Amino acid sequence: MKIFVDTANLQEIEETLKRGFIQGVTTNPSLLAKEPKSKFEEHISKIVELLKKYQDGAHLSVEVFSQDPKEILKQAKYFKQTFQYDSLSIKVQVGWNELEVIKELSENGISVNCTACMNVTQAMMAAWAGAKYVSLFWGRIRDGGSDEKFKNERDMAFKNKSLDNDDFDPAKVVRRTRQLIDQTGLNAEIIAGSMRGVLDIRDAVLAGAHIVTVPPKLFKDMISHFKTDEVIRQFLTDFDNWLK
Repeated sequence: MKIFVDTANLQEIEETLKRGFIQGVTTNPSLLAKEPKSKFEEHISKIVELLKKYQDGAHLSVEVFSQDPKEILKQAKYFKQTFQYDSLSIKVQVGWNELEVIKELSENGISVNCTACMNVTQAMMAAWAGAKYVSLFWGRIRDGGSDEKFKNERDMAFKNKSLDNDDFDPAKVVRRTRQLIDQTGLNAEIIAGSMRGVLDIRDAVLAGAHIVTVPPKLFKDMISHFKTDEVIRQFLTDFDNWLK
């Protein structure tokens, strides 16, 4: 199990790196848009500086901000040249045209994190195309089975036999993807994202995700337990009474 922090906030990244339990950082355009406006290159460079300071060699995923294949290639090569960080992966969204881009980037030695995967076939096609990481969106996979605004699309997918109910169970999706990756010997790792709570994190790892990418707000819930608090209070109280 590896944990990546899912944020573009410099303070959050530093706070987690200082504690030594994460092995990487993932960002995306939406996360970057939450930060004070600055030059994109400067902000990512500051993340790289923090990684080099606290855990040089830890993973960093930076996402392209285009759906045009030529522009994705251009941005990916630019990011790799600009940030000069060996453990950098370029996040490319999953899609038919994007598979060709993933293949070209991987053949040129650029690590790809294929993002926004929602089912087994998406993840496997990306892995076969050469993606080093396939990001399955745990919470959004689950949402897909109940989101009313996509009822027509869901019904059509059922009718076409392109999806079934199991495709909205994130544990089954991750488990089956892991089984296929292991069976075929592909050099790809599953990143489980879209975590909504600690139980999602636990279940994603047990389902076979190699990596879970976690928003910082969940870390304190992960480390906290009311019985731990009770025991510590008891230890300190008992010792204090003994000193008296």
